[in-house]
Amino acid sequence: MFIASWIASPQLPSEGFTPNWSREGFWRQSLRQVVRLAAGGDRVRVRLSNAYGTSPVRVVRASVGLTAAGARVAPGSLTGLTFGGAGAAAIPARGELVSDDVPLAVAAGQSLTVTLYFDATTGPATFHAQAFTTSHRGEGDLSADPGGEGFDATTESWYFLSAVEVDSGRADAVALFGDSITDGFGSTPGANRRWSDALAGRTGRPVLNAGIGGNLLLNDSAWYGERGVRRLRRDVLDRPGVDALVVLLGLNDIGFSETDEQPTYKPAPVVEAEELIAGHRELIRQGRAAGLRVIGATLLPFGGSDHWGEHAAKVSHELNEWIRCSGAYDAVVDLNRALADPADPDRLRPSYDFGDHLHPNDAGYEVMAEVVSTLL
Repeated sequence: MFIASWIASPQLPSEGFTPNWSREGFWRQSLRQVVRLAAGGDRVRVRLSNAYGTSPVRVVRASVGLTAAGARVAPGSLTGLTFGGAGAAAIPARGELVSDDVPLAVAAGQSLTVTLYFDATTGPATFHAQAFTTSHRGEGDLSADPGGEGFDATTESWYFLSAVEVDSGRADAVALFGDSITDGFGSTPGANRRWSDALAGRTGRPVLNAGIGGNLLLNDSAWYGERGVRRLRRDVLDRPGVDALVVLLGLNDIGFSETDEQPTYKPAPVVEAEELIAGHRELIRQGRAAGLRVIGATLLPFGGSDHWGEHAAKVSHELNEWIRCSGAYDAVVDLNRALADPADPDRLRPSYDFGDHLHPNDAGYEVMAEVVSTLL
């Protein structure tokens, strides 16, 4: 049985938070991307997404291999991929392409390198903006080259790659569904210190990260992905091997109306707790219908951040009380209280604060993982 060992939620090509190649796409170039696997197996296959493409994207050659360092692949591990037995294939417009599985022994926590070569113009590329991991680009076909010398450009986004699946006898993956806090903003780039990484280390279970920086529960955005109530099926429920879902979402719905720092989301709707509760109930309904155990997480403290204000304070308190006390979720983890400053519960504890009073740092993400691990 194949299960998801790594996922990234697709996003519309956009400027995003940092410079990226999503709008320009690729032409006669190789793209080498590194992902950290959550589960091991003896065979591997990849999923490529063109969810936001209006034309098919031709992949001429592709390969996988164990990551060495940078763009280099471990000697002897580079393995060519095929698609329906052919070396070249097209990712359908607004669709996905799944490779044939290939023999490659991988372990949980190991990094895998995926290389794609495009000989024709891809057009704007469906991508995941915030990888916090370096991806590499080089001219020409480098898919069979284990060395990294030909890759002369880098980015911190993933392109077209939406999942890696491995053959495994287990089906107990935990999916984390949320915004930039789940995505890993504030963690050390390249170090795999997101709270999904920490949770996997603590539980020994596969943990899949379905976060999107800036994502909202109730509304779509040019930069921040489709609304949570709409993308849950594609990004989590359709992934094989998921057993539990942890929801941490709604802070941006509350906070974007308070800030002048989000140029792509103006005017931001002013939402009430009742609207957010209805959105959470819809996520619970979808998750349970798919047979998942659904765990609700309270929103972290964000006092002092650019998302904070009188209305944000009121709504966040009301939503968190509903998550704690309603009994709507199968279980609840109170991340708000776990990360709060004892001197001011509306703020993150300073030792857990990345510096913007909104996102945790590595230590804060470790605490989140520790608290959630008690429920798994």
